[in-house]
Amino acid sequence: KGFDDYHIVPGQGDYYDPRFRSKETNGKYIVEKGYATNLITDYAIQFLEQRDKSKPFALFVHHKAPHRNWMPPLDMLDLYEDVEFPLPETFRDDYSTRGRAAHEQQMSIEKDMEMCYDLKVTQIKPGMGYTHERNGDGFRHQLSRMSPEQREKWESVYNPRNEAMLAQHLTGDALLQWKYQRYIRDYMRVIHSIDEQVGRLLDYLEANDLMDNTMVVYTSDQGFYMGEHGWFDKRFMYEESFRTPLLVCAPGMKGGQKSDALVQNIDFAPTFLDIADAEKPQQMVGTSLLPIMSKGGKTPKNWRKYLYYHYYDCPAEHNVMRHDGVSDGRYKLLHFYDPKNSYSYDELYDLKKDPNELQNVVEDKKYAKHLARLQKQLDTFRQEQKVDEW
Repeated sequence: KGFDDYHIVPGQGDYYDPRFRSKETNGKYIVEKGYATNLITDYAIQFLEQRDKSKPFALFVHHKAPHRNWMPPLDMLDLYEDVEFPLPETFRDDYSTRGRAAHEQQMSIEKDMEMCYDLKVTQIKPGMGYTHERNGDGFRHQLSRMSPEQREKWESVYNPRNEAMLAQHLTGDALLQWKYQRYIRDYMRVIHSIDEQVGRLLDYLEANDLMDNTMVVYTSDQGFYMGEHGWFDKRFMYEESFRTPLLVCAPGMKGGQKSDALVQNIDFAPTFLDIADAEKPQQMVGTSLLPIMSKGGKTPKNWRKYLYYHYYDCPAEHNVMRHDGVSDGRYKLLHFYDPKNSYSYDELYDLKKDPNELQNVVEDKKYAKHLARLQKQLDTFRQEQKVDEW
């Protein structure tokens, strides 16, 4: 049947004056004045106010933020500007034990993060020595979507900062560190706006006596690189993007509990169907999380012992090689493959001894038993999911 009510954006949408389509617009995209995170929360609260209050509800609030290119709201442009964020421990990773994929990726803050599109330096001109600016016009188009008042405020903040940076003629490590600080500050501003709006939604539930009869799930579609390994974006099966936030608040559930059970986002839909006492379609491969929630976070017997992951969108943005893999929480096997050139290789990590995944131990004989076990499990997953590598 689909959703009874919806407000959706094209692709990942825009931060300022985004376009939405809904039943009210007969499926046509209409520009809404304002900031995306606030508007999406407005629509969520509007639904809660106008719903049939005699019936239960399921509400999915999916934010545009913090997608690239991290444009903060106008009232947060100064937030964190005086904060010097520490560089991640692996910021200058040289990938010395990794294979081709880590070396050939195009998600490096140093080499691939764009001065105009990502870092908002619109004063960049040909011949200034900055490369990889293919999306500069895209950012200028985003600015053109703003109202004159919005753009005046934006440029009054960013232009002086940009001009001060350009006047220093930064190069090498100094430029790299400037890029990181600009990136992380904008990212944190965008995250701060989400935090405020999620709080606003929770306040509404509290004020309208809905918290005692509502399960709230806060999650994402994946993790993200905040400078770890020198990267931004996601895609790889390395921990920073493989691990996904998941917080749950529900009636009768004691707060502060943690679970070590291996779960994935494929488990969300079965969980929601279980809550609604609805039957799970046969083609769903995930498992309801209610048994974990009802046992205080303890891992139920016969729960999965391994997680499977597969990234196959290559060639594409960021040039991350196709790979799949399996993890048991302690050991992780990644299999990278290039079907065009019939090329493949493996990486193996001991996450207890090497949580940052800097030491690929696939050729270390001490790990031969774990390598064989994980390779067997990887083959099992492929057979179950009918995965053909080539």
